Amino acid sequence: MAEKIVIALGGNALQSGKADPTAEAQLEVVKKTCQHIAEISCKGYEIGLVHGNGPQVGRILLASEAAKDVTPAMPFDVCGAMSQGYIGYHLQQALKFALAERGKNIPVLTIVTQMVVDKEDKGFKNPTKPIGPFYTEEEAKELEATKGYSMKEDAGRGYRRVVASPIPTEIMEIDAVKALWDSSIVISCGGGGIPVVRNVDGSLDGVAAVIDKDFAAELLAEQVDADVLMILTEVEKVAINFNKPDQKDLGELTIAEAEKYIAEGHFAPGSMLPKVEAALKFVKANPEKKAIITALDKAVDALEGKTGTVIKAK
Repeated sequence: MAEKIVIALGGNALQSGKADPTAEAQLEVVKKTCQHIAEISCKGYEIGLVHGNGPQVGRILLASEAAKDVTPAMPFDVCGAMSQGYIGYHLQQALKFALAERGKNIPVLTIVTQMVVDKEDKGFKNPTKPIGPFYTEEEAKELEATKGYSMKEDAGRGYRRVVASPIPTEIMEIDAVKALWDSSIVISCGGGGIPVVRNVDGSLDGVAAVIDKDFAAELLAEQVDADVLMILTEVEKVAINFNKPDQKDLGELTIAEAEKYIAEGHFAPGSMLPKVEAALKFVKANPEKKAIITALDKAVDALEGKTGTVIKAK
């Protein structure tokens, strides 16, 4: 029986920091990314894809805010949905072609995915995730007064809106993902998913928040009963003492070791920390399974045990 893998794609899989931030430039990066994904599929693995959306949703929001005098600005949850659509479109197009080059005909599709978060999540009490354009102090105060935004000064560059980064608790479209899994490659939970809260009557409301895509991928991996959670990033292996003379790359991590290194502060918040925490969460919930953190171009080698950091129960 084929192994199931949920793959979380990092920002470098969608956009190059060296190229112009255009849709055309992004598509060229995605085409290269999909060559690696196609190789994994052709090895016989069943895969589902999750991707980030940080730069993309930021640009959508910026464009919307800049045009607010011409057309009403879109709420942040709507901007997230828009980013799922266009990133998913790029991945569908590029991956379908990469598979066809290898003689594999399999549907690739995107599901606009809502993620339920808890209204009482601690993230809402202390929003920290910056989004959108920079404002002057005067503009920031006006936005706080008129729109109820949380605004914070950002490294001397001005004020930015900050939103919560809650942990997802439920994938609304999970039944559709499961139904399509055996016959398709499904792209879901894009950008961590569109954060929604459930009301007393069962209806859903979108909220201004950013869900970390690694935690979204972890929840998806649990719910589709994946054998492997694979988190792809810019480095081949997780390291302690990163960028220091005594840096040590890690081939394997147990739960106990990962918790120790987290407590010692080895992993940067907003960078490697959520990746290790998501991997840890998956392995704790599924002790017989594993998580892998590695670079995009090392994904196939990592699945074959040749590189990457493997997180296991013990």
